[in-house]
Amino acid sequence: QVQLVESGGGLVQPGRSLRLSCAAFGIGAEDFVIGWFRQAPGKEREGVSTIAKDGNTYAANSVRGRFTTTRDYAKTTVYLEMNDLKPEDTGLYACAAGPRVSLMDRWYNYWGQGTQVTVSS
Repeated sequence: QVQLVESGGGLVQPGRSLRLSCAAFGIGAEDFVIGWFRQAPGKEREGVSTIAKDGNTYAANSVRGRFTTTRDYAKTTVYLEMNDLKPEDTGLYACAAGPRVSLMDRWYNYWGQGTQVTVSS
């Protein structure tokens, strides 16, 4: 059974950093594209970043240069390092696994429950 479990969310002040983790169970994280998505209250889900099987990463314009995605193959875990956080980064962050590199959620088959990130002073 495939399971993705996120952790690392919390309340932080603007300008600070957080690192989210996405642990994969039942699949090899290296066999799938892993994407990070977020959803703020009243808004549609937004693709944040993705890491391909070969390790190449892609990020949305809104987070490029601030967010970095990495993969730990030994632990089948993917990380989202978020720096210089802004209030508009607030949302429920979820990771997902799928066959294709995309920031569109329809290409992902497996989803975690998400972890809340709140950026506020």
